[in-house]
Amino acid sequence: MDMHYRILGGEPLRGDVTIGGSKNAALPLIAASMLYDGETVLHNVPRIRDTEVMLRILEFLGAETCFEPSGTVRISTKHLRSKPIPEELVSKLRASIIFLGPLLARFGVVEMAYPGGCVLGKRPLDANVSSLLQMGAEDMSTETTLHLQGTLQPSLVILPEFSVTATESVLLAAATLSGETRIELAAAEPHVQDLEQALMSTGVEIDGIGEHSVRVRGRKDVSSLTHTVTNDYLEVGTLLVATLVTKGKVRLHGVDDEHLLSFLDVVKRMGGVFRYDTVEKVLFVDGELSSLQAVNIKTNIHPGFPTDLQAPMGVAMSQAQGVSRIFERLYERKLSYLYELEKMGAHVEVLNAREALIIGPRPLRGRTVASNDIRAGAAMVLAALCAEGETTVTDVRYIERGYDRLDEKLVSLGARMERVIIGDDGKIRQQTAEKTVESVTGEMRNISPLVSTTYNL
Repeated sequence: MDMHYRILGGEPLRGDVTIGGSKNAALPLIAASMLYDGETVLHNVPRIRDTEVMLRILEFLGAETCFEPSGTVRISTKHLRSKPIPEELVSKLRASIIFLGPLLARFGVVEMAYPGGCVLGKRPLDANVSSLLQMGAEDMSTETTLHLQGTLQPSLVILPEFSVTATESVLLAAATLSGETRIELAAAEPHVQDLEQALMSTGVEIDGIGEHSVRVRGRKDVSSLTHTVTNDYLEVGTLLVATLVTKGKVRLHGVDDEHLLSFLDVVKRMGGVFRYDTVEKVLFVDGELSSLQAVNIKTNIHPGFPTDLQAPMGVAMSQAQGVSRIFERLYERKLSYLYELEKMGAHVEVLNAREALIIGPRPLRGRTVASNDIRAGAAMVLAALCAEGETTVTDVRYIERGYDRLDEKLVSLGARMERVIIGDDGKIRQQTAEKTVESVTGEMRNISPLVSTTYNL
């Protein structure tokens, strides 16, 4: 089975949309439930494949879970036990590596197949393992299995790199240890900060939230966790670029501009027109008034330009006047989407695995293009929205790992697109009806996070 998006480009996006919960924040919070015997209640959880796989892993280990239609997840780990987690559960989800810390903290042993995920070049697990070894774990891993055991102790942990998952795993491991754990070279992304805030709500003391040096003083007497997952700043950036390249007018609700300072600075320098309401937390984006000009970007750890918004920005560069330059610092396979963008007519010059030039503006034409990973797939959707004619985006399971109902949200803003499920025999198994702006307006009112009214910005 495969899933495609069919998109007819050329429609300016208009209206309002509310940003959903962050996948990258929800996953470590789901893992945090392992620390507590009582119920964990998480609100604003995106219903995507990655969150559902995380819950299935918990169920495999004996937890009871409930994913309510409202986006609330309830987890009871009273009967949780540690046992080897098989490959079929972790092979498609690299974030399952976050389970190392809480399982070790609770049971003194963790054994699992090596996690998988998007193909983004070399993404070693050394930081995740070495950080826990510094806390007293013993590494008994083999070529096919991650196996750590031992009694963890509060320690000085110096990460070999600014690893998000390693930082989260150590935070979770330290949260129930009496004494102080110090993390140096800690990641500081908004989703890491959200985990830190959630742990603090249970009485864990954390100094250095949003910084690269963090001190954690854990508590053993915490029985439950309740938290609302932060909204997804990556969804904000994706929808902002969609508005710019379609020359639309959109209001994005539930935005924290502090999460996007570097990105918004680039958009401003590029000629994008937007306004942020700090009280209502609404970002007004006016693609009609925007006149995109070439820019140079270098991805970096937070608060630098997010690597996960590099691909959407590449699409914007294809519509900007002049020669733009991308320097991808973090992953050597993050530029592969440019070959798909080239198929659509973009003028791209790949200099090496990490650098490329994009010369614009160039009109894009509908083609069949692939989703190479979550963010590359989203970039292909953005390219399709501003292209002439029909585009088929294949392998959209990648996209739907990271975005909750992206197609529905875009349709609510006037995009002409449909989601198609193709059987192994090549025949269509399921197809959403193509929706016009007029038909969507009434239909989407029943979905509470989406509003389809158009405003003059």
